[in-house]
Amino acid sequence: MAAVDGIPCLLMRGGTSKGAYFLGSDLPQDPEERDGLLLRIMGTPDPRQIDGLGGAHPLTSKVAVISPSPDNLADVDYLFLQVGIDAASVSDRQNCGNILAGVGPFAVERGLVRAGGERTAVRIRMVNTDSIATAQFATPGGNVDYDGDLPIDGVPGTAGAIKLNFEGTAGSSTGALFPTGNVLDRVQDIDLTCVDNGMPSVLLRAADLGLTGNESPGDLEADAGLAGRLHDLRLAAAELMGMGDVSGATVPKLVLLSAPAAGGAVRTRSFLPVRVHTSIGVLGALTVAAGVLADGSVGHDLAVLPAPSSPFRIEHPTGSFDVEVGLEPAAGGFAVTSSAALRTARKIFEGRVFPRPRL
Repeated sequence: MAAVDGIPCLLMRGGTSKGAYFLGSDLPQDPEERDGLLLRIMGTPDPRQIDGLGGAHPLTSKVAVISPSPDNLADVDYLFLQVGIDAASVSDRQNCGNILAGVGPFAVERGLVRAGGERTAVRIRMVNTDSIATAQFATPGGNVDYDGDLPIDGVPGTAGAIKLNFEGTAGSSTGALFPTGNVLDRVQDIDLTCVDNGMPSVLLRAADLGLTGNESPGDLEADAGLAGRLHDLRLAAAELMGMGDVSGATVPKLVLLSAPAAGGAVRTRSFLPVRVHTSIGVLGALTVAAGVLADGSVGHDLAVLPAPSSPFRIEHPTGSFDVEVGLEPAAGGFAVTSSAALRTARKIFEGRVFPRPRL
């Protein structure tokens, strides 16, 4: 692969994230070689990522690798990679539902899937968690139409709706919706709920940490005492979840919960795990909803739960995010019956990217 000729790349906004999208065949097949190349493409390690495509924030230092699916269970395979900023790291330990929003359009753009008329459905295998999502979006005249009137909080303007229906998200990373076997655990004198509906997460009451839940991301990030407390809680909770030592990993996420303030079901502040999300991720939102819906969980009593079949509105620092999650009692606990969300995506740039020659 001659980096001197550049590598085909499509830069896209997916949901409230932004990332570089590649065909798997355009990257090295050896993971170590691939990751080294991506570090040079994204400009890592460097807090500004000044010499690459990265945007100096976890939400804008993301990569999607898309390939034709080898079987008839899906149309394409999608591998998500979180690229570090200060540290030379590339992680596949989590999924990303925001970047997922751009995978279906990318597949049509690159000819992996033929447009199906006015609307196209693309079945996507999320390689990180070996689960399936179907993306549905407008393709009038056989071309992806990114224009539309759907606003999503955290993104200026409006764009075309992309409906994401998820299958098999419950326990997709840890093996169980509630991986500790409980809907409520107590760690270091703090109640928490460990839940995995596509994104391993630890839910905590903001009030239990002396917070209102309305703090800005900047204020939370500047609180060194809070950072130390959350670091210790995350490591301890991850051990209970069977995830081992996660000191170098981006999961599980930590989510602070408080009563809603703007007509939603619950208010959130989500940690990535150190930086604070300016909104909330798709799979993170689906996971919060599933956790809060479970009777006895850490957020159940402080939430204003929606009526059955109504959207579950999650408040976040820049607005709110509606998801559809069904949860019902099952043998030994709870079962997720549905998980869906509306997102948007937009093609920003298409061309060839030239990695810096060395780290």
